[in-house]
Amino acid sequence: MISRLLVANRAEIASRVFRTCRALGIETVAIHSDADAALPYVREADHAVRLPGNAPADTYLRVDLVLDAARRSDADAIHPGYGFLSENAEFARAVIDAGLTWVGPAQESIEAMGSKIRAKEIMKAAGVPVLEAPPEPTEDDLPLLVKASAGGGGRGMRVVRTLADLPGEIEKARAEAASAFGDGTVFVEPYVERGRHVEVQIVNTSVYGERDCSLQRRHQKVVEEAPAPLLPEEVRTDLHDAARKAAEAIGYRGAGTVEFLYDPASERFWFLEMNTRLQVEHPVTELVHGVDLVELQIEAAEGRVVSRRAPSGPSSTTVDGHAIEVRLYAEDPAADYQPQSGTLTTFEIPQEEGIRVDAGFESGSEVSTHYDAMLAKVIAHAPTREAAARKLAGVLSRAKIHGLVTNRDLLVAVLRDERFLRGDVSTDFLVDPPETFGRVNDDAAAAAAIALAEQAKAARTVQRGIPVAWRNVVSQPQRTVFEEATVDWLGGRDGYVVDGHTVVEVRGPLGPSLETTVTLETDGVRTTYAITVNGAGVDVDSPRGHVRLTRVPRFVDPAEAVASGSLLAPMPGTVVSVVVEAGQQVEAGQPVLVLEAMKMQHTVSAPYAGVVTEIDVKPGAQVAAGEVLAVVEEQE
Repeated sequence: MISRLLVANRAEIASRVFRTCRALGIETVAIHSDADAALPYVREADHAVRLPGNAPADTYLRVDLVLDAARRSDADAIHPGYGFLSENAEFARAVIDAGLTWVGPAQESIEAMGSKIRAKEIMKAAGVPVLEAPPEPTEDDLPLLVKASAGGGGRGMRVVRTLADLPGEIEKARAEAASAFGDGTVFVEPYVERGRHVEVQIVNTSVYGERDCSLQRRHQKVVEEAPAPLLPEEVRTDLHDAARKAAEAIGYRGAGTVEFLYDPASERFWFLEMNTRLQVEHPVTELVHGVDLVELQIEAAEGRVVSRRAPSGPSSTTVDGHAIEVRLYAEDPAADYQPQSGTLTTFEIPQEEGIRVDAGFESGSEVSTHYDAMLAKVIAHAPTREAAARKLAGVLSRAKIHGLVTNRDLLVAVLRDERFLRGDVSTDFLVDPPETFGRVNDDAAAAAAIALAEQAKAARTVQRGIPVAWRNVVSQPQRTVFEEATVDWLGGRDGYVVDGHTVVEVRGPLGPSLETTVTLETDGVRTTYAITVNGAGVDVDSPRGHVRLTRVPRFVDPAEAVASGSLLAPMPGTVVSVVVEAGQQVEAGQPVLVLEAMKMQHTVSAPYAGVVTEIDVKPGAQVAAGEVLAVVEEQE
């Protein structure tokens, strides 16, 4: 019996495992890097051990440090979570050799499925359909997918649509895979356009239904749900049978997931990979099947019979309602999903019936550049798919998330999109984002302008009784300029009028957040906006959702100006390579250098044709967001 369990992971998944351990009466141990020392999961654990440093290779990927932490904390079991060492057979073997209980499958199963190339060979022999890679690709075989043999999460994956691009994309995929997983092996397979990603949850060789994980960006899942919508029953049954064959082929023990690519047009599916660990999206399965998959993992590790065994026949498709999960990321979808880092000044998600929040961060947490950008998973469970989508969209729209740009607005738009609601999902869904995504709410900007005016009034040291913007003779309106919108407004003894709205009430600043509320009335309809100011940033929350505005200063310090044509770092990161030289002629869109941040590589390209006049960084250099990397002088 396990008495004290160490989670060899961080943030959200560590908190998730601790929750089950508390329910079972098992003590917990957290490990943390320096960057993670203040995250909630460290406080939630009964014991915590510091791993000096920040980079994964210096902390969470160090087998020796993890085992030493288990020894020092007197832990008798290790749960790997997902990512990092979770599918590392050598780590599993080292844990067992150290006399500890490994909460995961046998190392032989991890080894068998650890290489996607070898896994496909085993599945083919077991009668599970697989995608056959062309030995010598031609133009007729396009598009192709370059894929890392080890690891997952979209890293080391590249879609190739032109044969001439294949060698370069293979090298990029190798570099990403080597950085993320320590193994640069890649392979090529056909890329199925508009395919669906459907995966089956197994525990030992029993099936716990399937999940649809088709909504992805950069081949990384964003929205997951169970059961999979619009899946013919015969296909569902065949998927479950194929997953069971896969588990039996390697004598699988514990929780795992068999992933398939499904083509709705032909109703065919193919094996993609088997994840020998707990999946990020496991909550949707837990909610519709009424199980705790972490508890089942622990039972299997202790050698006990799994207490809530799934039926082995067609009745395994029986589920309770529908569950949808979204991954809330610190990233900017409007800027090609660039990861964001910094302080999460406010992070409040409504806790309501039917809503589950698995979070790794809280208000005040620092989001670093060293790890994945996921902040939390928000899951809704309801009797129907439509009800779950509506409930989840409503909770997300009312959440207060300030300090960093996130994908929250995109998630709300997806959940309310007609294509999604009718089940028309595929892996290329986000190639054309929902039409409602990215619209600026002008009313929010109007409310923000009035809040700033009131806050300026509250900061006065003289003439406090004079109305804001009062003039004997009004010649023109006041103007507040944001990067996203410009607001003209009038003030005086009779209150404010702004862009056709009457300001009914202004209250604040309220509480420790210095939040101001502004109520606008238009055509007899009143709407209240909550405005929080943090430096140049202004966050506006209302029933219409959230808007992040940035004030434009009236005067700019010349010392802060940068030269025209400067290429700025879009985020903090490490320079991987510089592919041009000073004095070199470049074309618009030509790569200049490559940055690595949050385990992904990002290419910085020339904005137009011209000459590279400066290169200010070298490979290996650490750069801050906004730092000048190079200068390209535009060609006349």
